[in-house]
Amino acid sequence: MQFLVIQRITGLLLILFSLTMVPPICFSIYYNDGTFIPFVSALFLILFTGVIFWFPARLHRKELRLKDGFMVVMLFWVVLGISGAVPIFLSDRLQLSFTDAVFESISGLTTTGATVITGLDHLPRSILFYRQELQWLGGMGIIVLAVAILPLLGIGGMQLYRAETPGPIKDSKLTPRITETAKVLWYVYLSLTIICAICYWLAGMDLFDAIGHSFSTISIGGFSTHDQSLGYFNSQTIDAIAVFFMIIAGTNFTLHFVAWRSMSLHGYILDYELKVYLKILAGICIVSCGYLIMENVYADKMTAITHGIFQTVSITTTTGFTTTSYAAWPTFLPVLLIFGSFVGACAGSTCGGLKVIRVLLLYKQGMREIKKLVHPSAIFTIKLGDKPVEETVINAVWGFFAVYTVVFAFLMLLLMASGLDQVTAFSAMVACMNNLGPGLGDVSANYSGINTFSKWVLCVAMLLGRLEIFTLLVLLSPTFWRK
Repeated sequence: MQFLVIQRITGLLLILFSLTMVPPICFSIYYNDGTFIPFVSALFLILFTGVIFWFPARLHRKELRLKDGFMVVMLFWVVLGISGAVPIFLSDRLQLSFTDAVFESISGLTTTGATVITGLDHLPRSILFYRQELQWLGGMGIIVLAVAILPLLGIGGMQLYRAETPGPIKDSKLTPRITETAKVLWYVYLSLTIICAICYWLAGMDLFDAIGHSFSTISIGGFSTHDQSLGYFNSQTIDAIAVFFMIIAGTNFTLHFVAWRSMSLHGYILDYELKVYLKILAGICIVSCGYLIMENVYADKMTAITHGIFQTVSITTTTGFTTTSYAAWPTFLPVLLIFGSFVGACAGSTCGGLKVIRVLLLYKQGMREIKKLVHPSAIFTIKLGDKPVEETVINAVWGFFAVYTVVFAFLMLLLMASGLDQVTAFSAMVACMNNLGPGLGDVSANYSGINTFSKWVLCVAMLLGRLEIFTLLVLLSPTFWRK
């Protein structure tokens, strides 16, 4: 382990992160909203901490190894979660405890969207923008952004990229150099954000709300500048725009890049995972809308269809926007949507959850086992489309699912042991580990009412979900620390 190299990179990343305080400072100066001191203090504190890390190790410029990459990712997300909480904790307008500030920061950076803050409509715009900014930066992964910048500082990035994106993610190298790959992904990400903001603005949002909600839509984050989320605008046009871009943001970003480069939609048409993703969304939408109409939950059918489609897409893609209280829907619908978030969207997107590709492979493996019971001597090959899937990938997916299930159950039991009821504990763990946000029970509106211990457990769950379990758990393995 090259500890000095890790120390140097962590310092550089903190120095870069301190610059995220500049936009809120500008908002504070423009609106004179009294948040100037917290954000300036946070900027210099994070910058100073980064310099302390970087300066003693500034001359150590060795290439990162894979183990070093895992350590940097873990340190950076933990340190970043705490650093991002500094202005939130220092703000007199929020008056949050340290635990609540860290919870809000990690929720933003992991694009979970779970919040402990109420009264958003009355908060300064500098704070509102900062929350949206955290989600936007976390959406494609701050490490991926750093990979695009670090080569300019003399640091290689392949190990960081591998540590940040575990699992069966296809076409992870769009260009021959990892630096160019990271840049391409950010160009696509930025372009979609700008287009989404323009659409929101043309649909009736003011410019501030349009930019803020485009940040949380493309990042699949779910933070809003209003307590009623997108329901505040009471606009079917805005809801339709949000649905469209949530689906787009839940699609593998490599497909967006290929379509942009080739000026063709052929890649979307041929992608097997995308087809399954859209079928899952369509199926849950039909069930939700049909049941809302049958139970006469809303006065007219169009309202039922609008809310049914919006909440299905929002919850299943793990965005977490709301136009109505889906937790109050009858019988099985809230649980159906919660289970939909387990699937999430496509690999290589900004969503949480298991990802469609993993769930699809789990299903195909289950079907293969049933066939082998009937025909023990037969050899069945699992395919995605016309392409066979390697057994190592199948085994990796089963391993991921097993570890995910065990970790989920263990953390949920901790929540129940801390005093949360079964519905609240289960839905809170689903919402945080799948980076969804809104849950059921006591966390259907926000997370301010649960105990401090539970909030720290959920912070761990959010980090585990965002980094797909293994990136953090690998550090607990004795194998990792052996030479």
